Amino acid sequence: MKYVSTRNNFNRVDSAEAIKLGMVPPGGLFVPEEIPLVNVAKLAGLAGKGYRDVAREILGMFLTDYLPEEIDDCIQRAYNDRNFDHPDMAPLSKLDDTSYILELWHGPTAAFKDMALQIMPHFLSRAVEKLGADRETVILVATSGDTGKAALEGFKNVPGIKIIVFYPHGGVSKVQELQMTTTDGDNTWVVAVRGNFDDCQNAVKQVFGDDAYNRFLAEKGYELSSANSINWGRLLPQIVYYFWAYLDLVGKKAVSHGDRVNFVVPTGNFGNILAAYYAYRMGLPVNKLICASNENRVLTDFFATGKYDRNREFIKTVSPSMDILISSNLERFLFEVTGHDGEKIGQWLGQLNTEGRFQVDEETRKQTEHILCAGWAGEAETLETIKAVHEKYGYTVDTHTAVGVKVYYDYVRRTGDHSVTVLDATASPFKFNRAVLKALRGEAAISGKDEFEILRELEHITGMEIHRGLKNLDSRPVTHDRVSDKGEIKRDIAEILGL
Repeated sequence: MKYVSTRNNFNRVDSAEAIKLGMVPPGGLFVPEEIPLVNVAKLAGLAGKGYRDVAREILGMFLTDYLPEEIDDCIQRAYNDRNFDHPDMAPLSKLDDTSYILELWHGPTAAFKDMALQIMPHFLSRAVEKLGADRETVILVATSGDTGKAALEGFKNVPGIKIIVFYPHGGVSKVQELQMTTTDGDNTWVVAVRGNFDDCQNAVKQVFGDDAYNRFLAEKGYELSSANSINWGRLLPQIVYYFWAYLDLVGKKAVSHGDRVNFVVPTGNFGNILAAYYAYRMGLPVNKLICASNENRVLTDFFATGKYDRNREFIKTVSPSMDILISSNLERFLFEVTGHDGEKIGQWLGQLNTEGRFQVDEETRKQTEHILCAGWAGEAETLETIKAVHEKYGYTVDTHTAVGVKVYYDYVRRTGDHSVTVLDATASPFKFNRAVLKALRGEAAISGKDEFEILRELEHITGMEIHRGLKNLDSRPVTHDRVSDKGEIKRDIAEILGL
């Protein structure tokens, strides 16, 4: 399996090099040259298998330059009862006969990013070893809240690797911030950036694209990589849980082998739903992929009109991990639906960079319609949905998952499609406890209370145990307090590395 650039501007590489580099040095993202197929017989053969077995099958199809025992070692190190508090890793919870919640938050940081970031560091370490790299790897991460902590936990104390996380100052929940700023480990750094997530992401991308700065780092014995979903090693493990969810539905007799199902994915950077799209292209029986956005609805507008326009107000919402106006992984999706037309991709992304917008041709827009649709939910609707789901099903969702549920309800009303549907639960409700408790009990329930009083109150109301990754955050020392401007990231990196 070889990997190519979405802009046709780099040589074909093996998966180890794609993972080590993170993104294409001249600009662009790595994608598999061909998408491997899982036929009906192979899918049926996975029925009844555990999560690790499904992962072994799917990952092995993409990581052909890794030995089977190397992949197995990565899987065993990632998906175990030390890292995940449920034996299924990503269990399905039934709401009713046609809707199921895929709980992707049972890892150490209470968010879906753990599903990939518990295994990606092992992929990267193997890649560095395989390629005989003689420089220390520096992981740069831009986060809207969840990726940061998940990456810090995954890469903490990994030999030969340093990790620096940049997050928007005042743009994440208090719990998310404390998760990051209390991280220990001798190779971890966290920087709050004055600005929003797009500012962080753009600044990090500029560092990757700065040849002179990268040469400077190389001379000092360092090379850059990424743990964001721009890195194929981050995106690939997410494909696994879509196959796992489908097989679990079959095991629960909710569907028969070959029946098509819907997946609803709350998304900001388009990585999570892109993983579902790759699963579909591999042969997973999918009816519709439903892309759910909050009020930063740039993706909803794009799929309705074919025009991507980030020139709009950036809105801070109660679902901050989706507060994104530049969805990096859309580039991979467009590359696939245009038949790997790197020239078009380069033109569109160039326009996005210089003008803040681009328009795809009608043929490209139509290519998306048969498999993907999109919708969005406002703040009031999000909170109302949390309360409605709790009252109807006795089930508690976080703010991001609630966006997905609301968009799904709108989809059913609009289309009459009652296919069995899996809704991604991207975070524990405790991670966004203030908004969730407000939704369930009103403003008075949170007035005058700190995050940890709210956590305990939410535990009492829901009957759920506070996620272990969030317990006792208030008693952990803050070890990272650096605040910076978006134009100072290169300086920060150099200072952190002692250059």
